[in-house]
Amino acid sequence: MGTRQQDDFYKAVNEDWIAQAVIPNDKSRTGGFIDLADEIEALMLATTDKWLCGDNVPDDKVLTNFIKYHRLASDWETRNALGTKPVQPLIERYQNYASFADFANDMTSLEKAGLPNALPLGIAPDFKDAQTYVLWADALGTILPDTTYYEPGHPQGADLLQTWRSSQEALLAKFSFAADEIQDLLDKAIEFDARVAKVVLSQEESSEYAKLYKPYKWTDFTALAPELPLNDVVTAMIGEEPDMVVVPEERFWHAADQFFSEDAWPLLKATLIIGIANAYTGYLSDDVRVLGGAYGRALSGTPEAKSQKKAAYYLAEGPFNQALGLWYAHKIFSSEAKADVEDKVTKMIDVYKERLQNTTWMQQATRDQAVVKLNAIKPHIGYPEKLPDYYEDKIVDEGASLLEATQKFGRQGVARAWAKWHQTVDRDEWHMPAHMVNAYYNPQQNQIVFPAAILQAPFYSLDQSDSANYGGIGAVIAHEISHAFDTNGASLDEHGSLNNWWTDEDFAAFKERTQKVIEQFDGLESYGAKVNGKLTVSENVADLGGLAAALAAAQREESFSAKEFFENWATIWRMKARPELMKFFAAVDVHAPNEARTNVIVSNFSEFYETFDVKEEDGMYRGPADRTMIW
Repeated sequence: MGTRQQDDFYKAVNEDWIAQAVIPNDKSRTGGFIDLADEIEALMLATTDKWLCGDNVPDDKVLTNFIKYHRLASDWETRNALGTKPVQPLIERYQNYASFADFANDMTSLEKAGLPNALPLGIAPDFKDAQTYVLWADALGTILPDTTYYEPGHPQGADLLQTWRSSQEALLAKFSFAADEIQDLLDKAIEFDARVAKVVLSQEESSEYAKLYKPYKWTDFTALAPELPLNDVVTAMIGEEPDMVVVPEERFWHAADQFFSEDAWPLLKATLIIGIANAYTGYLSDDVRVLGGAYGRALSGTPEAKSQKKAAYYLAEGPFNQALGLWYAHKIFSSEAKADVEDKVTKMIDVYKERLQNTTWMQQATRDQAVVKLNAIKPHIGYPEKLPDYYEDKIVDEGASLLEATQKFGRQGVARAWAKWHQTVDRDEWHMPAHMVNAYYNPQQNQIVFPAAILQAPFYSLDQSDSANYGGIGAVIAHEISHAFDTNGASLDEHGSLNNWWTDEDFAAFKERTQKVIEQFDGLESYGAKVNGKLTVSENVADLGGLAAALAAAQREESFSAKEFFENWATIWRMKARPELMKFFAAVDVHAPNEARTNVIVSNFSEFYETFDVKEEDGMYRGPADRTMIW
């Protein structure tokens, strides 16, 4: 006898699939999202193979340059013959810096070239005025996935750091470093990394992004790192001295002398040399490519590197992903399906509006502001109307090597990013290609985006029942809408700017409800790790609101079936993953494990108990006092 739906709904719906599903050796997981991605991967590999051979080549300037780039990436004979030679001059450039001051004098040149320079500055929308780009100062990254891994007694921290070290020993030997030189570089890089880990934000801290807006006057900020030529670099990149900078990583910058100083230079230099050796492993010979991905595969538990064919395709896809997405969407996404999904989004927003206006725990003034924000949400369905103009500049020069073409794209990307400073945010630009199986809400632009790739079964199909579609894509649509009102989105107004539109009493009531969501998830077991309720709360709140709104929309249909609705919710979250990946996710992912996303969320709905006859003695039962509903 199989698992009862009343005891473990996720397992009962998916156990036959789980028993048969096999994770490919070059993947860390398989399941609802990943199965679709694998189908798209197979289509794109077969199609681009034909293009490489001159068959059915699209009459499109941008895709013509993609094919040129893909041809360079697929030339394994040349790549293997060259080995690490293309990167050797870059390594020597870093080795030749005699002091921190010497390096600092070259930071602007490195920045313009898109080369590692340990300067985590960038351009992003202002939280106070989300329509305008400003300067942000982030922090350097750590070797281990999160600061928690550095705490004494962490079950994986020491072993993972040794795994990284071993992988680097094997990789650096390919770059003509002597054995003792490799050990010295690694010792220093690990010492530098330990310093970084003590002061950077944890994943949990970073997940509360609405709290990270900390603007500094430019002169006050530059005083934190007196040996860094911050003014020279930034004025060179934007053409003038900035007035302010947002500093979410305050602890890091108040400890800047530990990273950016003559005293710290030996450690920083080793870190930079290792960084440049790692930066281009995917563009070199096959053995170097495989070694360069070893640590990442260890983190995710993936047994094998991608094949040469897949590696070349994904490398080439990177700079051209939106163009490939448009090709894919026009091939597989019908106008009928686009119109149907657009109709579902309209319905979902109407349902959400009705639910907001009927929310009894909020006062009318707060409800009105929530509706203002909802009405301002801009949906994008299927694919963008056109490619961003900069795709026209992605030209592979005749006779260019793979690395030369890559570095050209890198320089273009850096220049384009810095040029956004003090410009108006383009609310029509997509940040995800149409052939990616995903969706997103952009909090600064107050927009929801649903690429064509996710708009197919099991999430959505014209051949599925309305109830199944609402339990799939309907819940996903409403999930993204709910991000406008999650624990972060609730702090932003209809323009995406930080602005408190709540009464104090209503926000206290909201916090009380979100705390219940934290408690429902916190400490749940997942592959030997524990779910962090605070880290995952924003996504869990979006799931809860999304499923509630989707259910209300589905109930409007004459053919409504609660069984089909809830069962498809469980189906879209089916996943089989490697334990290493799930432990990694428990530390860094703002999403809860899929089983919890299914079971914990549905256990808050009275319709679930009625539909599947769930009683107090059943595993899925949650007492009425412990259930919660927000939106």
